[in-house]
Amino acid sequence: MTQSKDEMVTIYILGKRHNVPKTLTIQKAMEYVGYRFVRNCGCRGGVYGACLTYYRIRGEYKLRNALACQASVEEGMEVSQIPFIPAKRSLYDLEEVSDIEETVKKYFLEVFRCLACNTCTKACPQDIEVMDYIQAIIRGDYQEASELSFPCIMCGGCVARCPAEISQPNVSVLVRRVFVRNNLPALENISRLVEEVKEGKFNQIIDELVEMEIEKLKEIYSQREQEPLEKKDWKPQHPDFPANLL
Repeated sequence: MTQSKDEMVTIYILGKRHNVPKTLTIQKAMEYVGYRFVRNCGCRGGVYGACLTYYRIRGEYKLRNALACQASVEEGMEVSQIPFIPAKRSLYDLEEVSDIEETVKKYFLEVFRCLACNTCTKACPQDIEVMDYIQAIIRGDYQEASELSFPCIMCGGCVARCPAEISQPNVSVLVRRVFVRNNLPALENISRLVEEVKEGKFNQIIDELVEMEIEKLKEIYSQREQEPLEKKDWKPQHPDFPANLL
């Protein structure tokens, strides 16, 4: 169906002008004009972080960023995708880590250079209070830091904009891992499941799934049980899913 002029907007992808339907996301608009995504497409639902995109509306001074799978196109939008943000990564053994403060100082000392400018928060497409969790780490409130940083999708938008050159996502992962390991008891069902995996309980099931036709896999997936937000005493009806469907 031909789009009317009122239903189209002009955008610029990597400097080239295109007319696209105004109802599309940035990602779908790029595909509409012929781009084919092999990488940087991920989940297409805003939970993967691979499609970080910077854009500016012509005539405005502000440089913005968003996830291409979520943000809709706008008239005069100048778009450039960011394939990868090099963030500082550190190798550590959780079995040898106990003191969080000393560990952060050892691997991410630049955290303590935070200027509290809030640029990281403004750059976050998920509206996470990034500066707040970095400040929580600095003052030793690791529970708050863990809770505030939990929704992070590791897109790297904050890393690219931080004047103190902090790799916020990787710092938060370290803090969450150590805090949870040192302060929260292992959930009984998770511990049991880990042991069952080690014992090979699911080996045959996995082999069957690997050989299965895609339509059958979709059918099985659609029948999975959803854990409710309010768990209380909830237990799955089929704890060995998908064994009950094979």
